[in-house]
Amino acid sequence: MQRAIPEEVLRRKLDEMGIEDLSRTTIRQCSMIGSALEEETGEKFSHLEFGVPGIPACPIGIEAQKKALDAGVPSVYPSVQGIPELKRNASRFVKAFIDIDIDPKGIVPTVGSMQGSMTSILECSQLQPGKDTILYICPGFSAHGRQPDLLGIKNIFFDIYEYRAEKLRDKLEAYFSQGNIAAILYSNPNNPAWICLTEEELQIIGELADKYDVIVLEDMAYLCMDFRKDMSVPFKPPFQSTVARYTDNYIILLSGSKIFSYAGERIAVVCISDKLYQREYPALKEKWSIARFGDNFILNYLYVNTSGVSHSAQYALSAMFEAAVEGRYNFVEELRNYGLRAHRSRQIFDANGFHLVYDKDMEQTISDGFFYTVGYKDLSNSELLASLLRCGVIAIPLNTTGSGQSGIRVCVSRLLSEEDFRRLDDHLKLFVRLVDGKS
Repeated sequence: MQRAIPEEVLRRKLDEMGIEDLSRTTIRQCSMIGSALEEETGEKFSHLEFGVPGIPACPIGIEAQKKALDAGVPSVYPSVQGIPELKRNASRFVKAFIDIDIDPKGIVPTVGSMQGSMTSILECSQLQPGKDTILYICPGFSAHGRQPDLLGIKNIFFDIYEYRAEKLRDKLEAYFSQGNIAAILYSNPNNPAWICLTEEELQIIGELADKYDVIVLEDMAYLCMDFRKDMSVPFKPPFQSTVARYTDNYIILLSGSKIFSYAGERIAVVCISDKLYQREYPALKEKWSIARFGDNFILNYLYVNTSGVSHSAQYALSAMFEAAVEGRYNFVEELRNYGLRAHRSRQIFDANGFHLVYDKDMEQTISDGFFYTVGYKDLSNSELLASLLRCGVIAIPLNTTGSGQSGIRVCVSRLLSEEDFRRLDDHLKLFVRLVDGKS
């Protein structure tokens, strides 16, 4: 790309799609805009918008799923609780890499973690009168914040940028003490910022969850991907950090999409703590004639939604969990490719005058991983995204993730070749000329 796309061309495409404000576009809208501009100009863009796997799917899962298909499972409805071997192997996997004990009974397959989070917030919002609001620690996965809106559930969020360490306690207590928070949801490592909550911060969350009876929904889509420490050896420290060390009021969301690159089969598990699974709520008893949290999750909230998860995909996930636990498949080593891509692309952004937005975990620089965030000078979200699109770069603005900062999320999964990195550098050089008035 020799010249920036004229502003009127971008404006025309936005008008055709009914988009008035670029800073409020969804991930898929950003992708559609980029694709339309690619078609218009014949130029190939740098795709940084989609958090899709950039590594081939784990072959162990593929073979196990083929075997299940050949055995005839497509003609059999799957148990909504999940097949026994998946529940057992998932429980062992959690112990091996997170060092937490969970009864297989409380591990339930869902259609991706998206269904896991949606089902969880729905049930949590109906447990106790007055506790009807979901709190989100942001920035976060934008679809998470849309789920309560779709379900008609009250929700609030705050940007963690200014509230690390002990400041987090004061911020959470201000919300929790109002008595209306049913659950809190966050991802760790964080999508999009790639910050990782410290043990101190997780302990704060756990202590306050107990004090105010709030359920913690911990999204571990990027399990063991803080590459500053080696978490690749099962049953050996260091382990994935988790709030589960500090409270029993938790549900862990564990997806096969990124850690095993199995996104296409939409398979995940929710891991409900033993105590929460067995806890009885009068409101559930009155509404559904079943008092226990875990039984309701499976037999009511999950069953009436999809009545189970792809039968063959459960065998795939079970086999991948088992192989990881037994040391036959080092999924962490496979994922290190993302760290290498992040390091290389961050150097390119830095050389072109960009800065990391969420840059620190306390005093430590964030890990190289699947995502990171960048800004340019004092450009707003709309200004930054519009200029990048005109120069061949597709990304999502940070405000759509609940962030109060200006910048974009960078996903490295589609930076696959030397040509991709060269193209990104060319696009950013063109961007600098455009913004600095030299193009």
